[in-house]
Amino acid sequence: MPLVIPAIDIRDGRCVRLHQGDYDNETVYFEDPVKMAKLWRVQNAQTLHVVDLDAARGEGEHNRDVIGKMCDALDIPIQLGGGIRSMDQIEAALDRGVYRVILGTAAVRNPDFVERAVEQFSAQRVVVSIDARDGDGEVRVQGWTEGSGLDAVAFAKDMEQRGVRRLVYTDISRDGTMDGPNIQAYRTLGRQLAHAKITASGGVGEHDDLLDIQTLQPYGVDSVIVGTALYENRFPCQQFWAWQDKDAVDLDTFSTASLR
Repeated sequence: MPLVIPAIDIRDGRCVRLHQGDYDNETVYFEDPVKMAKLWRVQNAQTLHVVDLDAARGEGEHNRDVIGKMCDALDIPIQLGGGIRSMDQIEAALDRGVYRVILGTAAVRNPDFVERAVEQFSAQRVVVSIDARDGDGEVRVQGWTEGSGLDAVAFAKDMEQRGVRRLVYTDISRDGTMDGPNIQAYRTLGRQLAHAKITASGGVGEHDDLLDIQTLQPYGVDSVIVGTALYENRFPCQQFWAWQDKDAVDLDTFSTASLR
């Protein structure tokens, strides 16, 4: 089974989900992202995927303090994306306790920057995000609001040649829909890569979708980011975690299960 990574998207200090990346189609799931992070940890999450939606659109870094508090509160690694576009911002995120950073817009607009970042901080700490819509395959930037003119597969191959060893690939047309992941897109991408691993993102709505992603292991897909389906309690195993009564959960007692 691929590693399931819960997603926490932060906008205006709150935990939200967007539908197909549309900032005007937002659902607020939790007012306190730190408590949300703890709840996923109680449910035995082994890592978290955090996106600063405000920073992704160039609207400031006012969510960075709460992200630092999330890192302080947990005993698992957190990967952070959204608005990270300079070496200083990478270093600041790592200093706050983030385990690894995800570069999106910056990678598209300045590929040499990615190469320098990998050299300075290592391929373990620097990941590139590829966000595209099914159909045209064009990489999107600036919080998914702008096109780049770049083909997703060609861009991925360039990033791999520059030293990147993990790519987060999101099909924006599936994101937040729970209509199922774009299996063919991951298979197509994986065939073109020699070294980089792929984290799938977008569309997971049920357990069978995870089984479908498991079939992509030969193509380098070893993990999957899940957001809306977890928040909507779509997995039977979540019934064990008192999700319906969040206030009754002891958020300071984590699982004793060993981490990978």
